[in-house]
Amino acid sequence: MGAPKYVLLSYDEGAESTGEHGYEETWALCQDAADLFADPPPPTRGTYELLGCAPEGNLRTALACARADGSALLGPLTLETLDKTGGGEGEWRLEDVRVVADRPCARDLSLRDVTVEGTQSDDNPDDCPQCPPLSPGYRILGADGEPWGGCRDLAHVQEDRPEQLEPSLRLLGCSPRGALRAALDGGEEDLGHVKVVRIDTSGRPVQPAAEGELRAWIPSARGPGLVDLTLDPWTERPPLAAREVWELWGEGRPSVPNRWADCDAEGRRFWLDTALANHTHTAPDRPPATVYHLDGSHITDASGFFCALGEAVNGPAGYFGWGLDALNDCLRGSWGATPPFTLVWHDAAIARACLGVTPHTGRRPPTFEKLLAFLAERRVEVRLA
Repeated sequence: MGAPKYVLLSYDEGAESTGEHGYEETWALCQDAADLFADPPPPTRGTYELLGCAPEGNLRTALACARADGSALLGPLTLETLDKTGGGEGEWRLEDVRVVADRPCARDLSLRDVTVEGTQSDDNPDDCPQCPPLSPGYRILGADGEPWGGCRDLAHVQEDRPEQLEPSLRLLGCSPRGALRAALDGGEEDLGHVKVVRIDTSGRPVQPAAEGELRAWIPSARGPGLVDLTLDPWTERPPLAAREVWELWGEGRPSVPNRWADCDAEGRRFWLDTALANHTHTAPDRPPATVYHLDGSHITDASGFFCALGEAVNGPAGYFGWGLDALNDCLRGSWGATPPFTLVWHDAAIARACLGVTPHTGRRPPTFEKLLAFLAERRVEVRLA
């Protein structure tokens, strides 16, 4: 019988929401799980109309190209909501925007109604922005805040989204105990709400995997006394990349650096999630002026930089930010290092050739030069080696 990979914990929504600790009970150890991993569906592209638009800059250029070619790629677009005085009071973004049509505005023939297709940014607070009373509309901005004109209103042409049917999660070879054992022995139909956590071979938690409701069980073919449980998750499933990363952490926190190096881009991003989930704040920051060595031999993308930086500061499988905003938070202290300090970047030529050069229709990852400037502004001296 193989070592269990998951632990099943009792779940209390009220205690979870208030941050209460120590309420969870172990209900089962599970050898494996089926239908656990799934990448989220690609974001749905929507069609939007910028009504009463006065285009400028790249938006005006894209309009001219769309009239000639049928459509034109524009890139990221930001709508800044204006208050009644014309001041900005919030932003709403579309990624990978393509201009597909325009026509004269019925209310003002000097303006245009512009039809675009795009994908909503994950950072948007709402599905569609709303202007406050007496607002003149929106200011249109490009990826770097450059002015692209304005529009008086925004209309969203909603597409039909087919419902995605997902299979239930199956927990295999489970050894029930406690309240779950009693519920199974008593023939209860309501088995309860649970949290599934990935564990290593020593039984230490690695990372939460899913939360949901147990709704069925059958005897397991994996051994006498074991059961297979069916769970309907209410949280997103871990991405496919989690399977590989959790195997790398399967015998405990990796003790040698660069275990992440063979992961693809998605795997490196999830590695950073796992490293963050396993970061501890018990050790104080090293003193300012400490010298850290960054192994750049595998920094071929932005996630690789942050994987390597985490290990430079906090050792193998360490964490020190997953993006620029998170790195900025780490540089404020209590994450292992306090500026000013020195970062010796070995094999820097690899990152210089790779970072930020892959074409992206959405927000472009930071370039090598931008990372250097970012660190310098925050009192981190980088020495290229």
